[in-house]
Amino acid sequence: MLTFPQTQTQDPSGSVMTARTMAWALERLNLGQCVALASVVESQGSVPGKVGAKIAVSENGERHGTVGGAGLEEKVISHLNDIINSDASPGIHRFQLRKEAMQNTSKGIEATPLNSLCGGVVTIVSEFLNASPHILLAGGGHCAIAIGKMAHVLDWRISIMDTREEYVSENHHPKAIERIHSSPESFLERENPKSLARFTHILIMGHDWAIDQNLLTGILSMMDDKEWSTTVGTIGSKAKWNSFSTAAKQIGIKTSILNQILCPIGVDISAESPEEIAIAVCAQIIDERARILRGEAKIKHTGWRSTQTD
Repeated sequence: MLTFPQTQTQDPSGSVMTARTMAWALERLNLGQCVALASVVESQGSVPGKVGAKIAVSENGERHGTVGGAGLEEKVISHLNDIINSDASPGIHRFQLRKEAMQNTSKGIEATPLNSLCGGVVTIVSEFLNASPHILLAGGGHCAIAIGKMAHVLDWRISIMDTREEYVSENHHPKAIERIHSSPESFLERENPKSLARFTHILIMGHDWAIDQNLLTGILSMMDDKEWSTTVGTIGSKAKWNSFSTAAKQIGIKTSILNQILCPIGVDISAESPEEIAIAVCAQIIDERARILRGEAKIKHTGWRSTQTD
C-alpha cells in the first residue's frame, strides 16, 4: 500500500474543514453535479496547507475548502477546472513553494515551482468524482420496474412518477428515492427547468400515450434552444413519435428543441422484453456518460429515428 510521510499534523479545526468540504462535495454529487477534488497528501517543510486539507470545485464553478491559499491554491483550482472540462487528467502533483524548485524530489517526481517564500514542498492528489445518474421514470410499469432493478445494481438513483398510485409504491419500486403520484399537469405546475435539473435523465414510458404526450409537450415548453443538461427520452414507435412531434409543433415547439428528445430510448439491440429494454436503456446511459467524459458529443438517436430523417 502506498504511504506518504507526514511531516505536518492536521489540527482539529482543519479536520472539521475537511469534513465540511467532503460533505459539500457529496451534496453536489447528490444534486447530479460532477466534482473535482484535490487533497494534500504530503507536506515537507514550511507549507500553508497541512496534510488532509482539501478543496473541491463543482461543474458549476462553485468551490469549497482550501489547500493553503495564495499561488498554490490558484494553481490547484485551475487544474481542477481543467479536469472538469476534460482538459487535464487527475493525478499526483508536487509543488515547491519557492521560485527555484529542485529538479527532482527524493521520490523522483518533478516539482512545480511557485512564487513563494515558504520553501516547503506540497504533494496533492486530484480526482474526478462523477455523479451517478438520477433517472426519473415517468411511468411505473414493467419496463420501469426492470430499469429500476438494473439501476440498483449500477448504484444509480431512481425516482418514479405515475398517475396510478400503486405503480409508485414501494412494492413496485422498492429502491426509488422519490415517488410522484401525479398527473402530468399537476407535476409540471410544481416544477421548473431548475428543479427538473435534479434529474440527469427523464424517461417517459407511461401506459397511456395521451399522458406521455402531455408530459412531453409540457417539458418541451420549458426547454429553449440551449441544450439541456437533462436528457429527455421516450419509448415510442414511429407512429407515436409522429403524434408527439405534431402535437409539439402545433403549440410552437421548434424543431431544434424536438431534436433534443431521444425516441426511441435505448441502444438498437432489437430489444423486446422489459429486461432487454432495460439493458438497452442502461447501456445508452453508460455510453452517453463515457462520451461526455471523453469530451465527445452525445449520440442523439438510435434505431429507426435520426435527426436527418425527421
